[in-house]
Amino acid sequence: MREYLLTLCITAAVTYLLTGPVRKFAIVAGAMPQIRARDVHREPTPRLGGIAMFFGLCAGLLVADHLTNLSEVFDKSNEPRALLSGAALIWLIGVLDDKFEIDALIKLGGQMIAAGVMVMQGLTILWLPIPKVGTVALTQWQGTLLTVALVVITINAVNFVDGLDGLASGMVCIAAAAFFMYSYRIWYSYGIEAAAPATLFAAVLMGMCLGFLPHNMHPARIFMGDSGSMLIGLVLAAGAISITGQVDPDSLFGGSERQAVHQMVPVYIPLLLPLTIIAIPAADLVLAIVRRTWKGQSPFAADRGHLHHRLLEIGHSHSRAVLIMYFWSALIAFGALAYSVNSASMWIVLGIVFLCAIGLALLLLPRFTPRTPRWAEAFVPPRYRRRRRAAEQEQGEELEPVAAALAEEAAADCAESRTPVAVGVSGVNGATALGARRRR
Repeated sequence: MREYLLTLCITAAVTYLLTGPVRKFAIVAGAMPQIRARDVHREPTPRLGGIAMFFGLCAGLLVADHLTNLSEVFDKSNEPRALLSGAALIWLIGVLDDKFEIDALIKLGGQMIAAGVMVMQGLTILWLPIPKVGTVALTQWQGTLLTVALVVITINAVNFVDGLDGLASGMVCIAAAAFFMYSYRIWYSYGIEAAAPATLFAAVLMGMCLGFLPHNMHPARIFMGDSGSMLIGLVLAAGAISITGQVDPDSLFGGSERQAVHQMVPVYIPLLLPLTIIAIPAADLVLAIVRRTWKGQSPFAADRGHLHHRLLEIGHSHSRAVLIMYFWSALIAFGALAYSVNSASMWIVLGIVFLCAIGLALLLLPRFTPRTPRWAEAFVPPRYRRRRRAAEQEQGEELEPVAAALAEEAAADCAESRTPVAVGVSGVNGATALGARRRR
């Protein structure tokens, strides 16, 4: 565990320290696109944050390769090198898209090629545990197609949810934390070495997100762009593929293969499809495709109909919308994790139902501002303090007549100072400098 934590900290530190220089580089390189109709931010913000995240990934894998226990992962498995190859390719495509806005179909082709590169190096689904059937071995073509589909879906799900400051990095970090706890349990408790690469991938992914998140919280100083969102989506999919399709359920439990799979059903449900862990981005992806297809648009056409846009439309603030998405992601990810540990516990089900009720209540209270007790006002942001809110309201009421009087006086001065300008007078600009305007 100490080596995993060291790898996580190194990855987070490198990502955090490089994000500042990368921001300056993005500004110089002109990777600051104009604000689009679907954007939420009000000022042009540099992208290319995925550059810092990629170098954080490289640093984490490099450190893990030189540690005593984690170095065995690189000796016994080729999966870390497969991940690094696919990540480098998808990162390069994302950087080009952040700078030049490449076509969506080209990005889709690049995602499929990156997944194929990982498959060629051994990171693929070999078999699937099917309830009441047993372990089903997949052919080479079946495993390749399923792996490519899983990678492409996960990448686009993460990319679609990247619409608010800190949303994608925070949600993926939550999913990676739940994923790390699950894979570490499989590796440490059952002694399954095949789960070690997935545990390493989850630790590195958490470090990438935690290192970038301080720069990306609202108001964001830099965006991760497609170079970051597609990268973290690929790492998350690679970890899920590694532990789901390559860990034999029969090695975890004794008895027949069918009994082993039946006992593993609660554990494998969260990881048979990574979309269960990132259920919120996956739901957003499906709804976006259905919505755009229904309108006769391309599934890749951008719009303002995503879940986070809906939260803003019903009245939630930017920060509160992000926290609500965090809450639902954590509830689904850790709820599935708790159910996989003890599926027979009724308390887990009741706790999940209770938290779901709280989440629904939060969705229905968009304009609710909590009243903080006076003794706790020093520990909360200023906008939640009663005295500050009351003072701001009184000050605003007092300044309204003064502001109105100043506006009237400024308008009168402006009207008096207007004098006609003769044709050809130097020092003026626009149409007045070129010729007299025709009065109608």
